[in-house]
Amino acid sequence: MTRVQLPDWPWSVVQQLACQRSIEAWLVGGAVRDRLLGRPLHDWDFVVDHDALALARAVADALGGFFFPLDEERGTARVVLQPEGGTRLELDFALLRAANLEADLAERDFTINAMAVGESGELIDPLRGKADLEAGAIRATSDHVFRDDPVRLLRAIRLEAELDFVTEPQTETRIRRDASLLAHSAVERLRDEFVRGLAVPGASSFVQRLDDLRLLVRLLPDVVHLKGVSQSHPHRFDVWRHTLHVVHCLEGVVAAVTGRDLPIGPNALASVPSLAWGELNRWVGQFGGAIEEHLAVRVSDQRDRKMLLKLAALLHDVGKPQTRSVGDDGRVHFYGHESVGARKTASQMRALHFSRAEVSRVQAVVEAHLRPALLARDHKVTRRAIYRYFRDTGDAGVDTVLFSLADHLATWGPNLRPARWEDRLDVAALLLHHYFEQRQETVDPQLPIDGHDLMQALDLEPGPEVGRLLDLLREAMAAGEVETREEMLDLARESAR
Repeated sequence: MTRVQLPDWPWSVVQQLACQRSIEAWLVGGAVRDRLLGRPLHDWDFVVDHDALALARAVADALGGFFFPLDEERGTARVVLQPEGGTRLELDFALLRAANLEADLAERDFTINAMAVGESGELIDPLRGKADLEAGAIRATSDHVFRDDPVRLLRAIRLEAELDFVTEPQTETRIRRDASLLAHSAVERLRDEFVRGLAVPGASSFVQRLDDLRLLVRLLPDVVHLKGVSQSHPHRFDVWRHTLHVVHCLEGVVAAVTGRDLPIGPNALASVPSLAWGELNRWVGQFGGAIEEHLAVRVSDQRDRKMLLKLAALLHDVGKPQTRSVGDDGRVHFYGHESVGARKTASQMRALHFSRAEVSRVQAVVEAHLRPALLARDHKVTRRAIYRYFRDTGDAGVDTVLFSLADHLATWGPNLRPARWEDRLDVAALLLHHYFEQRQETVDPQLPIDGHDLMQALDLEPGPEVGRLLDLLREAMAAGEVETREEMLDLARESAR
């Protein structure tokens, strides 16, 4: 008999409290799987034979956690534990969904998630999930597993990405057969499963797998429509393949800048010269800590800026099919594709019920994704240009800088031109320097005067003119053209309409 060693806290407390109440409780699902794989445990799922809510409340009281009833009718509750200086843990408690534990496990999604641990630590494995775990196989527990819950279609591919497993052939056949069932699932659940997969390293392979199994079109149809949209030099691929390269290169850019290992290996898509990564670290790595902290900021309860930047990379060219044209010289153009793409991005994200803040952030990156490249064409980037860049992009301007570097690497690949790459790195370092180290001087200058001062000095009425003058003064201050209160009032007088 296989025994599973679990951390004494909170396992022993749960079992003691269950025993006191004559409740039989088993640890099930992903926590068992992850423990057998040696992965850290953050979410613990327990099934009990009765009184799940009472047990959960007792556990919360005993461990100093927070109790949340999830579905009182079905007897499910959550306990959230946040040890001081430790990792947040979530313990979910639910009543058996079938007549007994074995029947309950048989109704779960995949064999590797259909294992349980009993009171004495014994592994309960009626569907041979441990064997599939050792083989690295994703296997459905039954023929109707996806019909029972279509979100499992995405979960299978997300687990492939997270665990580096392979879906076994019969399960993959069922995924293809049942792909259309995604239309019958709650949008929020589809979104959450999708972004969990997108957050995993090697996200481009995750996206490719979703497309191969006819799942991506149910989530982001505009991305699928990028296939076959050809581009002129220096592009090497159609827009679809280029997009996958950008997603992969973005992971490389973030890794190189923050001092992490590059995403190399069998899933690597872009053959970028190795020298480029070292140069990237030398030019931009000085901001690595600040960038890592910046990208870790959560925009919603579950999603941070880093994940949303990957989504922006996936969506950045969705405006190209609509704007494609061919000039007299035979070159392909996509005039205005960034604006069209920003609108399409917002539409796709709203359809997946992302929050307003998330939509706004990703849309901002898509709208501005060409701007760092345009700045790199100038012989000298002025403080005024830097101010205007961040005025228009806000803190998403940092994300856009990282994206632009990834876009350049994905476009040129092995044909990367050192001079062009250095120009891009120079602009990236300049923009990040001003954002992180000269923010108050250039990016967000604080005027020594306000609207009341202007109205009094210039005899103005409240209205748009006051706002226009304040904007003008802020830009002039960022550009280093004015410093003192008197200089600002003089400029305001000259500029007043």
